Amino acid sequence: MFDEVTQVIREYKGDLGLVITPETTFSSLNLDSLETVELVMKVEEKLNVSIDMNGDINCVGDLLAVLEKVQ
Repeated sequence: MFDEVTQVIREYKGDLGLVITPETTFSSLNLDSLETVELVMKVEEKLNVSIDMNGDINCVGDLLAVLEKVQ
């Protein structure tokens, strides 16, 4: 699942060589709150899941934890 999420982030940012770890924050990727929501929507679409955006998703690891709960 990490690979799918990082692929979506890299495509969204337009940088296929972007180094992403679970600790990577969305703010360190220069994503504001709207862009983070758009990114999460793209992840939802790719993985065919629905995520409740509740403000606790600040880094890639947070997103992965939420995805594990909904799958």
